Amino acid sequence: MRKFNPHYVLLAGLAIALSGLVSCASPAKKTVGADTAKKVKFLTEPLIKSIYTADPSAHVFNNKIYIYPSHDIDAGIAENDNGDHFAMRDYHILSIDSIGGKVTDHGVGLDIKDIPWAGRQLWAPDAAYKNGTYYLYFPVKDKKDIFHIGVATSKDPAGPFKAEPQPIAGSYSIDPAVFTDTDGTTYMYFGGIWGGQLQRWVNGKYANESKTDGKDEDAPAISCKVVKLKHNMKEFDGTVKDVVILDSLGKPLLTKDHNRRFFEGSWMHKFNNKYYFTYSTGDTHLLCYAIGDSPMGPFTYKGVFMKPVQGWTTHHSIIEVKGKWHIFYHDTELSGKTHLRNIKVTELVHNADGSIKLIDPFVK
Repeated sequence: MRKFNPHYVLLAGLAIALSGLVSCASPAKKTVGADTAKKVKFLTEPLIKSIYTADPSAHVFNNKIYIYPSHDIDAGIAENDNGDHFAMRDYHILSIDSIGGKVTDHGVGLDIKDIPWAGRQLWAPDAAYKNGTYYLYFPVKDKKDIFHIGVATSKDPAGPFKAEPQPIAGSYSIDPAVFTDTDGTTYMYFGGIWGGQLQRWVNGKYANESKTDGKDEDAPAISCKVVKLKHNMKEFDGTVKDVVILDSLGKPLLTKDHNRRFFEGSWMHKFNNKYYFTYSTGDTHLLCYAIGDSPMGPFTYKGVFMKPVQGWTTHHSIIEVKGKWHIFYHDTELSGKTHLRNIKVTELVHNADGSIKLIDPFVK
């Protein structure tokens, strides 16, 4: 598995965008200087500039768009493979009346000090609504430094949210993404490798990374996980399963396939009765999509739909607003640092054949 290299990942996406390439298989060996960065024109503006935000999970609740992002802070921690510099401690909940409208910051919706079992690092969340209650799903390391996924509830989409006293039983790793199908069944997708610890989990049991990090590059790639949620939205319903991503020949994507295999940041949306599993390739900074006939998969890889942003990887969400689809994502336009990010939004277009139009986060 490739190792995190903070010396080049900051603007690896920028180098790709400027060269017109889609793949990051040969990343830049150094960050682009300030003079070069000044010449860059970004596709969109940050939605909010008063705080640093990332990993935006967007939903339409009560005819308003609510955004549940990570809240980046500068904790003075050096960048490393485990992502310790992503030391977030709370969530600010945002809302806008419409795309392009003024952003309202509703303040802290959940603080790490109010999660009884939490240790550190409150990473990318998601939200859902059912039965008159709003649910906020969050990954955080417990007091033994192991990531699990918790849930908090509120009667108001803007919070504040009250966390359950324990994490969801059977949960692990990071990046929960919750999808409710048209039949009312709700699913959670989760997982992220490297700092997200997914590679440490084998058959539902936690192991030292040294036992799993040397995975055969020719073996099927580590997979995102999917599980149904019970009606109460606080428990898993059944067995956690792998999200299987197949190539055009029906074969699983391999570990060495860094331009196509899953890394982190999954999302699910449904379009024309097809299920679109979207995700980040992580160390190659691409957003990819795979399509299936069931929310549990399998999914067939279809391609890249967003080129690399400025910064380390992309974490996104996709929603429909008044008949148009939009993608919420982040980059590092405001800070120029990988761990101090800002969220953005742009239109996402499904082509007539069901494919997704490629998005370039830069304007040439």
